[in-house]
Amino acid sequence: MKAIFVIYNQAYNQEIVQLLEGLGQRGYTVWEEIGGRGSVDGEPHLGNHAWPTQNHALVAMVEDSLSPAIMEALRETDRNNEALGLRAYVLPVEASL
Repeated sequence: MKAIFVIYNQAYNQEIVQLLEGLGQRGYTVWEEIGGRGSVDGEPHLGNHAWPTQNHALVAMVEDSLSPAIMEALRETDRNNEALGLRAYVLPVEASL
């Protein structure tokens, strides 16, 4: 099992959820109104008067076999609008209950 952790511009919220559901991933957890700044480029997303945009984050526990398809769909989403900002990470899940 893998954990896919995604941080993205709030404008992507419905698109990311629909992407997961379209690939058969039902379960996920979302955090909203998260501030941050990318490590390479892009504008900060801090939710204040100077930088009003915010991020959301999502984590989904997925079967190993589904992880590559989700990551490729996320890459394509990011390529289609790189200015919005989207980062995703695959992490091993060593145990769950």
